[in-house]
Amino acid sequence: MTTPMSRLLAEISRDHFPYPPATPEAIAAFEHRVGWKLDPDLSAFYLHCDGAELIERLPNTPYRVLPLSKIVRARVAIYGEDDDQWGPASVYALCDVQDGNYVLVDVARQEDGRYPPHRRRPRGLARSEVLRPGRPLLLGVPRAGPAHPAQPLLARRMTPRT
Repeated sequence: MTTPMSRLLAEISRDHFPYPPATPEAIAAFEHRVGWKLDPDLSAFYLHCDGAELIERLPNTPYRVLPLSKIVRARVAIYGEDDDQWGPASVYALCDVQDGNYVLVDVARQEDGRYPPHRRRPRGLARSEVLRPGRPLLLGVPRAGPAHPAQPLLARRMTPRT
């Protein structure tokens, strides 16, 4: 019986650019590094491929599902530092949308045994402030400083179109 995840994995292999699979040892090392376990869907994905470039290859891909070695807290990906002032420690960047945005997951909670996507705007910012033209943005948040040197693919500056 095919499952939604098996269909998704087949589509990634057929239509996109998956990386070689992560080994069970790499997954265990990742889980030890971050202090949380992959849910069943994430585990299946990373055993199938350790990340992927979707639609096109880098540098033109609009979406890059990050390999385990590149997954960091969202606040590190966005602000370049691991500090509570930049958001909760439980929110991680899983996919670089290549326009300064990320797909995030909050590992502090699960729904039906899976981590839900993180959809909240950072606290303290009104939508009008987030979208103000000409303002440097990263994940729709004012940029707070230089990119973390260890994360060149995860943190960069952009300016929205007006």
